[in-house]
Amino acid sequence: MASAFSTAPEAILAHTITPTADPGLDFATPALSTISLTSRKLLRRSMHMRPGTACVSLTIALQFPDELLRHAVPVYTRLKALLRPGQELYVLADTSYGSCCVDEVAAQHVDAEVVVHFGHACMSRTARLPVLYVFGKRDINIDDCVAQVCALPALQDTKTVRLRHDVMYAHQAVQLGEKLRETGLVVLYNPVPTYTDPAPPTPATKMPPEPTSDNPETILYIGGETLALTTVLMTNPASDVYSYDPTTRVLRPESVRTNRLLMRRYVQLQKARDADVVAILVGTLGVASYLPLIRHLRALLARHHRKSYLISVGKLSPSKLANFLEIDAFVLVACPETSLVDAKEFLRPIVTPYELEVALQAEQNWGGRYVLDFDRLLADPPMGGEGADSKGEGDPEQPVFSLITGTYRHAKRYGNGYDSAETQPGVGDNTTVVLRNQDNALVGLAGSAAGNFLRERTYQGLEMRLGLDGAGVLEQGRSGVARGYADDHRSEE
Repeated sequence: MASAFSTAPEAILAHTITPTADPGLDFATPALSTISLTSRKLLRRSMHMRPGTACVSLTIALQFPDELLRHAVPVYTRLKALLRPGQELYVLADTSYGSCCVDEVAAQHVDAEVVVHFGHACMSRTARLPVLYVFGKRDINIDDCVAQVCALPALQDTKTVRLRHDVMYAHQAVQLGEKLRETGLVVLYNPVPTYTDPAPPTPATKMPPEPTSDNPETILYIGGETLALTTVLMTNPASDVYSYDPTTRVLRPESVRTNRLLMRRYVQLQKARDADVVAILVGTLGVASYLPLIRHLRALLARHHRKSYLISVGKLSPSKLANFLEIDAFVLVACPETSLVDAKEFLRPIVTPYELEVALQAEQNWGGRYVLDFDRLLADPPMGGEGADSKGEGDPEQPVFSLITGTYRHAKRYGNGYDSAETQPGVGDNTTVVLRNQDNALVGLAGSAAGNFLRERTYQGLEMRLGLDGAGVLEQGRSGVARGYADDHRSEE
């Protein structure tokens, strides 16, 4: 069959592309000035991670964010030359969720044994694969930063500062900390690792103490206005946070922003408190302890007689979530940097797991503490005391005042207080009653939020009219192509 194109399709499929080195790879941006050198060091390290892996087959996945995809082919070409026989490289170009998280699912599709993550990273522990990080490098004017930090009035009394930074500045963070110590300051700093092993399967039961209002900290953050800075502000509301932007060389306080961010989140929290049907959004498949946290949220919602659904839609967008009209609120299970979603463009509120726990309390008592770490959420005792749930709230028919609508509302109650994965004491699996009519059609399903929503809609889909209309006559359909069917009636010129 003759092709309408100038080049045959077979030639396109068989065409060989010869990758060429990008001349601007090492100098295109400050963040990528040493990406090739760092990649070679980390790749050599990955080959010797375990005894005996240097001479056997090894599959390595290279994960690039969207903004660094143009460097994927040159980096792949340079690293491919270092591989030994039986060792393979794969490029992960499209992440399932946020690019700051390690995409373990895509890496396991090619049976990868290690992932090399390029660009910005949230540093969340993985559950299955070891990870090597290539952050890139951006420079800090250390002398200017030290001079501005030492002039802060807040450090004249405490003399203690905790150093936090964007991962792009990790190569100079130790040197900056030493310069600050030379001025007499006590600098608390935990270096950012470039290699991490998978987290243990059992979540940690004890976590380090958090700074409180009685023992606040002064935090110095190196970097611009990013999601990482927002995470630092939200998780340290009792601390004085100062940010130094190496690009503009400006040091400014950020604690004022913390109050505004908390007030915005408090509005979303109140909307979630009024929700009867909650959907758990899966925003990550690589962060350790995400499965125990999902089970914890489902059990928590069941104890408070909320209907829960588990939904995975990939990267979030208003159009995707607008398809679930029966959902009153969403709770997002994702890494700390992608958990805080500005829900202005979304039809329903999107809250974090910690905000959901606060919203489900019988008495609203939130002192501003904010938790985004999965292990800390699972390790902390239930709010309101051990075994706190909705069974001791009192009269379930008592109306609840809503701060969003300014009126009293009667909350809907779904289920018997037990998760679907749990078994109610004294009740087996064969005691569920399903209502059906004489035609064995489903009449009603107890506790079905979607069924209740469908019955309340004025439009419930096309009417089936089974057995009410006669059979139609079979007719010949159209033939031809869209630009001109055989039965088209064209006017004669």
